[in-house]
Amino acid sequence: MTGSSPILEMSGISKTFPGVKALSDVSLAVYPGEIHALMGENGAGKSTLMKILSGAYQADSGGEIRIDGKPVAITSPLAALHHGISTIYQELSLAPNLSVAENILLGREHRNGLMIDRRSMEAACRDVLARLGVGFGPSTRVAELSMAERQLVEIARALIANARILIMDEPTTSLSSRETDALFSLVRQLRLDGLAIIYISHRMAEVYELADRVSVLRDGAYVGTLERGDISAERLVRMMVGRDLSSFYKKDHNAKGSRGPVILSVRNVGDAERVHECSFDLHLGETLGIAGLVGAGRTELARLIYGADRRTSGEITLEGRPLSIRRPEDAIEAGIVYLTEDRKNLGLFLDMTVRENVNLNVLERDARLGRVLNLKAARERAAAAIRSLGIRVAGDFVPVGTLSGGNQQKVLLSRLLETKPRVLILDEPTRGVDIGAKSEIYRLIDELVRRGVGVIVISSELPEIVGICDRVLVMREGRIAGEVGGADHPPITQEAIVAIATGVREAAA
Repeated sequence: MTGSSPILEMSGISKTFPGVKALSDVSLAVYPGEIHALMGENGAGKSTLMKILSGAYQADSGGEIRIDGKPVAITSPLAALHHGISTIYQELSLAPNLSVAENILLGREHRNGLMIDRRSMEAACRDVLARLGVGFGPSTRVAELSMAERQLVEIARALIANARILIMDEPTTSLSSRETDALFSLVRQLRLDGLAIIYISHRMAEVYELADRVSVLRDGAYVGTLERGDISAERLVRMMVGRDLSSFYKKDHNAKGSRGPVILSVRNVGDAERVHECSFDLHLGETLGIAGLVGAGRTELARLIYGADRRTSGEITLEGRPLSIRRPEDAIEAGIVYLTEDRKNLGLFLDMTVRENVNLNVLERDARLGRVLNLKAARERAAAAIRSLGIRVAGDFVPVGTLSGGNQQKVLLSRLLETKPRVLILDEPTRGVDIGAKSEIYRLIDELVRRGVGVIVISSELPEIVGICDRVLVMREGRIAGEVGGADHPPITQEAIVAIATGVREAAA
C-alpha cells in the first residue's frame, strides 16, 4: 500500500501450546483504510494470531506488535481496546436480555451516582447507530433483533470505542444473501472512513469482492500476501494447501467411460408450491450436480425425494424398484440418505460425542436382544470413521460442538455412510469448512462414486459444481430449466449455468 504507513505491524510472532507449535515467526502488516483478508485452513493459525492481537493470548517472547510504528504491549482485551483494536467474533458476545445501548457500553456504563444513567447511555449511542443506518433504537432489547442486526450492534460497540483496527471473524456465516450484501456495503464505508479491517473468511467469493490484500497462513507459518490484482483461486489454493487447483478438484472416476445404468429415477416430482414436475435420472459412476439461484428449489427438491417434506406428485424409483417415501425413515430404509445444508441445527447433536453422533442411525442394528447397546461395536465404528475420513479429534469422546466446521461435516457424513446408502444427496457439503477439508470431502465424494454409490451434490459455489460434477441440472423457479455436461448437452461452465439459472438462455433438460 503505497503512500501510507502501516497502522499495524506484527513481526516474529510465535505461540506454543503444550505439545503444539501454533504459530512460528509470523508477520503481518495492515494499513489504514484497507480490507485485509486473512485466509488459511482450520488450524493454520489465523484465530491464534488474532487472539494475540486482541489480547486473549500472549505471544511467546521475541515477537513485536507495533501500532503507528510504536511498539505496544497488548496484555489483555482491555489493553487491545485501549489501542483501538476491536474484534467481532463468529459467535457474537452480546447479552440478549440487555438493551442495545447497554450492550454497546457494557463495562463503560454511564452513572448518576450509584445508579446507571440509561437515558445518557441511549443518547450517547444514537449518533453511532445513525451512522450505521440501523432500523432499531438504543432502547431495543437485543433479544428482539435478527442476527444481522446483532452484528451491527457489535460494530457499533467497536465504533463508539474509537476502534481503528476492526477484526471480523467469518461475519457472514449466519446471514442471508441480502444481509450479506448490506454488511459488505457497511464494511466498504468503514474502509472509506479510514478503518483498517482484518477480514477472516473461508469464502473465496467474499475475498474477491472485498479484499484489498490477502495474507495466507499455513501450518502456523506466514506464506505470503497478495495484492488485489494478483488474487486468484489458483494462487490462493496453492498458498493455503501447497498444491495446484487442478489437483484440488481431481477426479479419479471417469464418468464418460464408466457411467453405468440408472440407479435413481425421479419423475414429475413436485409439491404444487415450490417444486414443479421435476424429472431426472442418476447413473452409477457419475456425480450429478444441482445448481441454481437462491430460492430456485434445489433444497426443496432434495427434501421431497428424501421424504422430509410431503410431495403431491411424482414417482421415485431406485434400481428399478418403485418407492413409497412418506418420511425420511422410509428413504433411509430404501437406501437414500440426505446431508442437510444446516448441519448444526438439523444434522448434528452438538452436545453429544463424536461416537454418539456417528452411531446414531445404526444403534438398533447393533443392539443385542433388541435392547442392549453394543458399546464395543459403537467404539470400533467411531474409530474406523475417524481413521477413514481423517476426522481431527483427540478421541471419540469429544463433543461434536467443539470441532471445526470441516470435522463436524465429516462426522455427519460418517453417520450417513454407516447406513450403507445406495444414493447420497449432499446439500451444500462444504459450506463453512476450510479449503483443506473441502479437498478431503471432494476426494471422499470421488471415492464413493467409484464404489458404486449414486451421488447428488447441491451447491451454491459454481467453481465447486464445475470442478466435481459430471453433469449438472440447473433449476429456476422450482423447475429443472436445463442441463449441462454429458454427451448431448453443452459443457459444464459457470457461464452456461448462470445463463440457464437466470433465464438468459434455455437448455433442454
